[in-house]
Amino acid sequence: MEEGNNSGVIEFELHSLSGPPELQLFYFSFFTLFYLSIVLGNHLIVLRIISDPVLHTPMYFLLSILSLTDVCLSTFAIPKMIVDFLMEHKTISFEGCMAQIFFLHAFAVGEMMLLVAMAYDRYVAICQPLHYAAIMSVHKCTGLMVGSWVIGVLHAGSQLVFIANLPFCGLNKLDSFFCDLPLVVKLACIDTYVLQILLLSYNIVLAMSSFVLLMISYLVILVTVRHSSSADMAKAGSTLTAHVTVVTLFFGPCIFIYAWPSDNFPADKVLSIFYTVFTPLLNPLIYALRNKEVISAM
Repeated sequence: MEEGNNSGVIEFELHSLSGPPELQLFYFSFFTLFYLSIVLGNHLIVLRIISDPVLHTPMYFLLSILSLTDVCLSTFAIPKMIVDFLMEHKTISFEGCMAQIFFLHAFAVGEMMLLVAMAYDRYVAICQPLHYAAIMSVHKCTGLMVGSWVIGVLHAGSQLVFIANLPFCGLNKLDSFFCDLPLVVKLACIDTYVLQILLLSYNIVLAMSSFVLLMISYLVILVTVRHSSSADMAKAGSTLTAHVTVVTLFFGPCIFIYAWPSDNFPADKVLSIFYTVFTPLLNPLIYALRNKEVISAM
């Protein structure tokens, strides 16, 4: 990283949502409100799950970890973006940019793995209900949580190995409100075409394989309960609807951005805002408020 920092670029210019001062003030108020809602809403769910013994089950344990991950996923960039709305020149240091890339990939991949763990939990609960307590033990849930975070950190570290020491020159403008892998790699002073293909292919394969695995697990659950009672079918359908909605909202923007990376594609910026601002707020709402036990505990 020190070599990259000595290559001529000590900071990057961020070009996010622009406009006159009145519009910038509106953005500041709007995203501040959303960020506070994300932090307070997710922490409320976590505290409610901790304080209510009825919710001390593997499903709600994983949901509480998902809520904490959503807070982290929004915190890596939103506070910086909010402050930048009050600044005339929006910049970020080289080290700060590398840190944003690391935390973005660590939390995003960690959340992917948590969604896979939650799908596994629902598969065991619906398809093997008699063995659910034995399979989803405390040790198993803890292992799923730690494993998700470890995979996220290892993935993020592998990204920095390739880009931290790239030479950067005079081009240091990012058309985004945070540093992301496809945009930063393109600013290097050397030909990074092969590196871009490798990194983007790696991220797309990881996201697509996780998404396909989740869809297969949901399909297996539907096939398993197709001959069950109407009440079981309705309960499974409601659970899977929430899961599929969250998975689609999370994976859709990520796959689109990495499959069609472009500095001049306006939708990229909108999708970046969506999965860092709106998705962390929608996830607990979709999971928690569709659940009668959580609503009753609230």
